[in-house]
Amino acid sequence: MQYLEVHGHKVPALGLGTWQLRGAACRDSVEEALDLGYRHIDTAQMYGNEDVIGEVLQRAGVDRAELFLTTKLDNRNHAAQAVIRSTERGLSDLRTEYVDLLLIHWPTDYHIVDETLDAMMQLCDDGKVRHIGVSNFSTEQFREAAEQAPIFTNQIEYHPLRNQDALVEAARMRGAMLTAYSPLARGRVTREPALVEIAAAHGKTAAQVSLRWLLQQEMVSAIPKARGRAHLQANMAIFDFELSDEECQRIRSIAG
Repeated sequence: MQYLEVHGHKVPALGLGTWQLRGAACRDSVEEALDLGYRHIDTAQMYGNEDVIGEVLQRAGVDRAELFLTTKLDNRNHAAQAVIRSTERGLSDLRTEYVDLLLIHWPTDYHIVDETLDAMMQLCDDGKVRHIGVSNFSTEQFREAAEQAPIFTNQIEYHPLRNQDALVEAARMRGAMLTAYSPLARGRVTREPALVEIAAAHGKTAAQVSLRWLLQQEMVSAIPKARGRAHLQANMAIFDFELSDEECQRIRSIAG
C-alpha cells in the first residue's frame, strides 16, 4: 500500500468508497476490503451505512490505529449544534471513539461555513475527530476555508475525464491532499481508447491505469467504490507498475 503524509498523519492513498452501498452489500464489501488489506474507509451521514460499517469494523478486529476512517456531515447538519449531535451519533453507529477525518459534504450552507468549521474544530479539541476537511468545494471556497481552519483534504470527483488541476494545486499549496471520488468516472474510463491502449502495454486494465495515474500525483488519494472480491483485488493491484511521464501527460490531455 502507498501512503500519503498529510499534516503529519499517514493516510493510505487507496481507500474504499461506500456511496450507494447499504445493508448486506455494504457489509460484504467492507468485510472483503478489510480482509484484503484496505485500511482507508470512506462513508457519510447521508449514505445511511455508518451503522453497518460500525458492525463490520467491530467484528473484524482490526487495530483501530491502523484504520483511517472518514465520514461527512449531512447537508442538514451545518449549524454548530447539529454538527456536534450528528457526529456524536455517527460515532455511536460507527462504534468508535473518534473518526480520523470529518468533512463538510457539500457547501450548501456556505454562508455559515465559519460556524460549521468552528464546531468541527471543537470536536477535534474533544478528541472525537482527528482532522477536518471539505468536499465538493470550489477553489475559492477551499482557500477561504483553509484560511480559517487546518483543512486536511478537499474530496471531489476526479478522474482522467475531468480536469481538476486548479483544485489539486490549491490543496497542495495548503499541504492538504486531494481525495478523488468516482475515480473511474462510474465506469466510463474503461471505454476511453487512450487508457485502454496504455493499459494493454502494462498488462493492466483501463481502470487500473486510471487509479495508478491518480496516485502517481503528489498528494492525491482515491476512494473507488467496489463490490465483490475480484473488483476490490483489481483496484489494489496498482502498485506493481508505474506510468511514464509521457503516459501521464497523454492521460492528462484526455480532459484537456
